[in-house]
Amino acid sequence: MRLGALKLKLQLVCGDGFAMGPGKADLLEAIDREGSISAAGRALGMSYRRTWLLVDEMNRCFRERLVEASAGGGQNRGARLTGEGRAVLAAYRTLEAQAAVIADSDAYRALTRDLLDAPQPPRP
Repeated sequence: MRLGALKLKLQLVCGDGFAMGPGKADLLEAIDREGSISAAGRALGMSYRRTWLLVDEMNRCFRERLVEASAGGGQNRGARLTGEGRAVLAAYRTLEAQAAVIADSDAYRALTRDLLDAPQPPRP
């Protein structure tokens, strides 16, 4: 999330990986919209393998699965967010909105008051 000169990337750590971050939240939204893990990956420009690995990591990092999948196509097949998946996604998006308030703080204004748009050339 970019707020002027500030870039915030909220990630929840799980072991050596990340349970949730902006890309995984986008993936959960795409799964909810598309009804399929592979279709969600295509919509986000991600490979099939990468998409499945991200879903697997999320499912292993929370007490309850965030995504349930049924193999194959047809009726009652595909993927859906669980109740836990919906709750985690909503909480993450709320946290992002709360973090955006930082751009209205005195500390942010103090840090960016003399910040240049681009670095100056190296000094001799």
